[in-house]
Amino acid sequence: MAEEGDDEDKTEEPSQKRLDEALQRGDVVKSQEVATFFGLGAVTVMVAWLSSSVSRNLFGPLQNMLDHIADVSIDHAGLTGVYLEAAKVLGVVLILPLLLFALAGIAGNMVQHRIVFSLDPLIPKFSKVSPLAGFKRLFSMDSLVNLGKGIVKIFIVGIAMWMAVSPELKRLDGIVASEPLGVLAITQRLAIKLMTAVMIVMALMAGVDYIYQRQRWLGRLRMSRHDMKEEFKQQEGNPEIKQKLRQMRQARSRKRMMAAVPSATVIVTNPTHYAVALKYEAGMVAPKCIAKGIDSIALKIREVGEKAEVPIVENPPLARALHATVEIDADIPEEHYKAVAEVVGYVLKLKNRRRR
Repeated sequence: MAEEGDDEDKTEEPSQKRLDEALQRGDVVKSQEVATFFGLGAVTVMVAWLSSSVSRNLFGPLQNMLDHIADVSIDHAGLTGVYLEAAKVLGVVLILPLLLFALAGIAGNMVQHRIVFSLDPLIPKFSKVSPLAGFKRLFSMDSLVNLGKGIVKIFIVGIAMWMAVSPELKRLDGIVASEPLGVLAITQRLAIKLMTAVMIVMALMAGVDYIYQRQRWLGRLRMSRHDMKEEFKQQEGNPEIKQKLRQMRQARSRKRMMAAVPSATVIVTNPTHYAVALKYEAGMVAPKCIAKGIDSIALKIREVGEKAEVPIVENPPLARALHATVEIDADIPEEHYKAVAEVVGYVLKLKNRRRR
């Protein structure tokens, strides 16, 4: 019951990360009908284009061997030579069909999913050898669907084959009187006609079965909202922890900023909503912002500045403009040089008067 409840909760489409993990495990879309279709295609190509060349390349050398069989010595060396020659002929003749079947098998998988190298399916699992698990698989929904597909496939393919062969039945009566080469030609034509009819049916069945298998695969990988939240936490990090880290960084930055306020040359305010602490010393290209803030942070900057006897100048337009355009530990922009120079000059004059 718990598993059924979990399946009902899985209402969300699988994420790309979940799909990639399934591919890494070797869990891919697998339609046997698609693989069968490509295998039939390889057989059809072999019958249509390779059968005649294979026959010539095979029967010619074998006939030559039989013509000279009397010259072969009946001993270990002679028989070994015959076997090696026959194997060589068969190898040369069959290498192209075998290569064609191999390419068909690879293509049948590549059209369904990208190439995956995974050892996970080879790892022994108890569920694969458990009698109870095997009994459940035997009477599972997938087994019933495969049984139904097999019955339907036999019925439809049988009809297609009958429709392809029935017009040729009358011509088969005279095949007995035909020459061997004529029999081969008739057989080849009939086989190609049969294979073509079967391939047309299998193409339709393979397309339908691939769509069905893909939907089943995506259904197995569906996620619940809890799964999505956990995956998001793994990818992006826990939002609560990230917020705490952000707050800690802001607190440390604010602490360093407040520690630099006593070294400021002047604090420009608005008078309470904005505060920007500027520092200027001989040799600097331009005054530098060492602290800024609004509301409570602005009040704290004023408080620290007053304790350190830093001059505070109320200039609301300049305070707002500096707060919006200059970053901490950065020089002020050129458009504010004149206004800031007047403020810094005024403060320096006050300091000189106090010294006198």
